[in-house]
Amino acid sequence: QVQLVESGGGLVQPGGSLRLSCAASGSIFKIVTMGWYRQAPGKEREVVAEVRDDGRTTIDDSVKGRFTISRDNAENTVSLQMNSLKPEDTAVYFCNAIIVTQDMAAYYYGTEFWGEGTVVTVSE
Repeated sequence: QVQLVESGGGLVQPGGSLRLSCAASGSIFKIVTMGWYRQAPGKEREVVAEVRDDGRTTIDDSVKGRFTISRDNAENTVSLQMNSLKPEDTAVYFCNAIIVTQDMAAYYYGTEFWGEGTVVTVSE
């Protein structure tokens, strides 16, 4: 019905940068929010950043000033520019979206979707 496909993870040294991208496709009427979560080994999944359809963003304090989230509404994509990466940023990063699908358009009812995740490793 709807797919979220992530790209851009990998291995980077501390202080380096990576850019994650996520593209949504399928039976989309409207994307309400798009964002990124991460889950480090042995820890719970946590929100990193998200952007609403009106452009407002939420950034977790742990990455504020280092990570930037951006969204292209025309392309149904969201990106996460990660700078000054630290070893504690190592995690699986998941794309997340609240999407009103075509069959729910009349009710404006959103469903949460997840990507499969992309691994980010920050290490020497």
